[in-house]
Amino acid sequence: MAFPTRRTSIESGRGLLAVASASLALWILAYGHLIPQPLPFGTPWREVWVYGCALALLAASVGLCFARTAIPSVLTIGAYQAAAAAISTPQILARPLNIDAWYPFCEALTPLTGAWILFILLRARSRGPGSQIAGEPTLRIARMLFGLTCVFYGVSHFAYAGHTAGMVPGWLPYRLAIAYATGACHAAAGLAIIVGILPRLAATLEAIMMSAFGALVWVPSFFMHPRPSWATRPQQLWSELVVTLVLAVGAWIVAISLAERSWAFASRARVE
Repeated sequence: MAFPTRRTSIESGRGLLAVASASLALWILAYGHLIPQPLPFGTPWREVWVYGCALALLAASVGLCFARTAIPSVLTIGAYQAAAAAISTPQILARPLNIDAWYPFCEALTPLTGAWILFILLRARSRGPGSQIAGEPTLRIARMLFGLTCVFYGVSHFAYAGHTAGMVPGWLPYRLAIAYATGACHAAAGLAIIVGILPRLAATLEAIMMSAFGALVWVPSFFMHPRPSWATRPQQLWSELVVTLVLAVGAWIVAISLAERSWAFASRARVE
């Protein structure tokens, strides 16, 4: 099998994940809640779990900066996102057809797949002992799961088109059309990654779109007077900005994992 093992690409992924995870840890320390899914009040030792998770994420962010601790660090970050996804499942079981119920799960699954993929790339580069979770089949599964989350984000744009249009910068025309168009782009990118049609292009464009959303929607919201109704509290603004950063980094890691694929129609990685 052939893995994309260019050193600069993997180092970029490590750096991006370190920044995103550190931002997530600092938000948790500042506001005392887990994101994207808060730990329910009444949970035994809730504050211990919350602040323990924040400190573990912060330590893992630092650990990603060093080659010897990169693998356990990315596993720590992946474990946090897996736990966040697990915490989100009861509301899905209670309201399986409600899009809002799926949002925290998908917002945890996207960075989880990014951490999973980065772990596989680091293991492949280190040439360590083989593992059932560090191979081409699991790499493919991780990308497919990421693609499914992109399809969900696209569907949510259509389901909440009015709300999404309200978040489009006011200086842009045809805001409702943009809401539908970006939803279609999310879904198309996800499907392309799932079926393997131009996956590198699809993942890169998805990462650019997620990054642009943070830069064009959430960052300007801090400077609006008055602030829009969907961005009234600083806690909410910082939460959305951090979550968007974490999602975008997950998308960039998926794109990095496809670095040796052709930009054109090709389904196989180039073997050096």
